[in-house]
Amino acid sequence: MGERLPQDTILWFFIALFLLSIFLLGMLLWPFISVIIIAVVITGTTKPAYLKLVTRTGPPLASFLTCALVFLILFVPIVFFVGILSREAYGLYLMGKSAVISDQVRNLVAGSHILEKINPFLSHLNIELTGQEINRAASEAGKVVGLFLYQQASAIASNVAQFFVYFFFMLLVIYYLLIDGDRLVRFVIDLSPLPDDQDERLILKFKEMAGAVLIGNGVCGLIQGIIGGVLFSIFGIKSPFLWGVIMGLLAFLPIVGIGAVFLPTAGFLMLSGRMGVGVFFLIFYGVLSGGVEYLIKPRLVGQRVKMHTLLVFLAIIGGLKVFGLLGIIYGPLVVTGFLTLTEIYHTNYQTMTEGSCPEIEP
Repeated sequence: MGERLPQDTILWFFIALFLLSIFLLGMLLWPFISVIIIAVVITGTTKPAYLKLVTRTGPPLASFLTCALVFLILFVPIVFFVGILSREAYGLYLMGKSAVISDQVRNLVAGSHILEKINPFLSHLNIELTGQEINRAASEAGKVVGLFLYQQASAIASNVAQFFVYFFFMLLVIYYLLIDGDRLVRFVIDLSPLPDDQDERLILKFKEMAGAVLIGNGVCGLIQGIIGGVLFSIFGIKSPFLWGVIMGLLAFLPIVGIGAVFLPTAGFLMLSGRMGVGVFFLIFYGVLSGGVEYLIKPRLVGQRVKMHTLLVFLAIIGGLKVFGLLGIIYGPLVVTGFLTLTEIYHTNYQTMTEGSCPEIEP
């Protein structure tokens, strides 16, 4: 028999093989990673409904009924609205590209003499606005917003077959996660070298943030988007569905919110001579935004998720930039993971790292 290898060599060889297997598994699952993440998030938010059903019907049927509920809530509205969103978003993009928005803004600015009223005040700050700058900014905003939403909607509409496959694959993942999710969580906890309480803390934080994003921000964004779109339709503002979707997305953003649409619209209406409607828009914005933020959202989210407002804002903006629309979910989850690991470090490992650092003599 040959000489027996040292235990350290065997251990490092096993770790290398294990990491290689994880890398290869990651390559296999990577094409579906977005579907899997969304499925995990939705599973966490629908688990209470599943637990209520499972006591009466058993796990398989309860999971099937929960997936049917997800299908009705998500799939039907997406298929129904994606065509309308794509068409209106592309129309907004073309308006910005063809300078239609610029012409409207130019006529509005010239008719209201707004620059003549504003520039004397801005001159104290060595700032002077011109009609050309306002036109350019309005056109660019129309192109950027319209193109972004059009690309997101077209990604679904242009490949309907792929969307169907991915959506039903997501439902399949949700079905088995509802039944065997607890076993999977226990498997991950047992596999992790971290203590069980730290693993459970990480998982709990992710669940809380996912629930806050989907239930809290999602429901509140839906309410504000629907009401805002209906209001735009009542007062004859073009593309009300598109603006409703934009307001629903902006509702996820703290600081900015639906005011990014309502306030410029109110100003536009006032400058257009519809002073009463513009004032009504301002009042309605305050009531809608304040009612949702201070009455509805605290009841849905509570105090489970505590994250600085600016950090939430940057997380969602960065998530949209990197991941597209799904960044609304991914951004806060990434920041949640970082903050939770930071808390664990300060609680359990900071003293260890400080103690291992050599002292520097003066």
